[in-house]
Amino acid sequence: MPLLAWFACLLALVAMPAAAGTLEHRRIDAASLRDNAAGLPSARGVTVYLPEGYAVSPAKRFPVLYYLTNFFEDDRAPWANNGAQALFDAAIANKVIAGVIVVTVDCTTPAGGSWYVNSPVTGNWEDFVSRELIAWIDGRYRTLASPNSRGIAGDRMGGHGAIRLAMRHPEVFGAVYALHPIGAGPGLQTMFSRPNWQLLQDAKAFEDLRGDGFSLIFTSIFQAHLPSTSRAPLFFDPPARLAQGRLEVDPALTEKLNASFFLERQVPAHAANLKRLRGFMFDWGRGDTNPDHIISLQAFARTLDAFGVPYEAEEYRGGWGDRHWGEDGRIYTEMLPFFARKLVFQGN
Repeated sequence: MPLLAWFACLLALVAMPAAAGTLEHRRIDAASLRDNAAGLPSARGVTVYLPEGYAVSPAKRFPVLYYLTNFFEDDRAPWANNGAQALFDAAIANKVIAGVIVVTVDCTTPAGGSWYVNSPVTGNWEDFVSRELIAWIDGRYRTLASPNSRGIAGDRMGGHGAIRLAMRHPEVFGAVYALHPIGAGPGLQTMFSRPNWQLLQDAKAFEDLRGDGFSLIFTSIFQAHLPSTSRAPLFFDPPARLAQGRLEVDPALTEKLNASFFLERQVPAHAANLKRLRGFMFDWGRGDTNPDHIISLQAFARTLDAFGVPYEAEEYRGGWGDRHWGEDGRIYTEMLPFFARKLVFQGN
């Protein structure tokens, strides 16, 4: 081949765009979520990313990465808002990771999110993700249906859920990466100092909370961890209440909340499960304007050390979720290489 022609072919190869995967938007009517007290729908959106090699290699099976989203983000949000499809296409084309199926699912509630726990108020989300959704995906796609080839990841609230589900279900998930997870443990401020308790006590309908971010978020936490099917319209037992202008904290309910919610409180019961994982990593930005997140994650790492749990952790220069997406973001530079190392792909 003449030298000029050879250079032309080389330039053409370099200029080729990354081979495109495909997205499938589907719905699952989840038995785990039916008959919840808040009346949330059991039919949920599921988006599945299939790598380019899925269509051209009909005999090949692929590992699966389940990605849990942040507050108020449904299954379509990463693909519609963050360019996730192009990012995964580029990562596979550039051999950051081999072909992998990626699954996102709508786990939102009117308060923002389910926290991926079983609750009579919002539904049995742990059962849904760790059992029903897994079986649904494995039954419809060419997956490597083994925990060795199944990873779970998430962003902020989704990172919390990813760690929580992985520590409870090492028979399902083999590796976990949590991006800036929250709710790891207590920080500088008490839990009861965040919500607007007057607003919560006066609410006659859920819509009364609109516009108050902390009250919505903490309502989601309380619905998950202090659920009460008899306390409409918010459906939780309040761990504190105002009485004659003074806030009174309920010690028993506060302890119940802390023991159920904080990740560091889960470690003693699930340390053996965490040791079964092929990989466990989490990170956080030191520029987070809420220092509670930073302090609690540092303490969470020390708790893991105290129980001999192997993990990787990094405090990076960044803030609240500002370094996740794009080819210079942590999903591309850290999370996907982590799963490339930890998951079993067909043939390796």
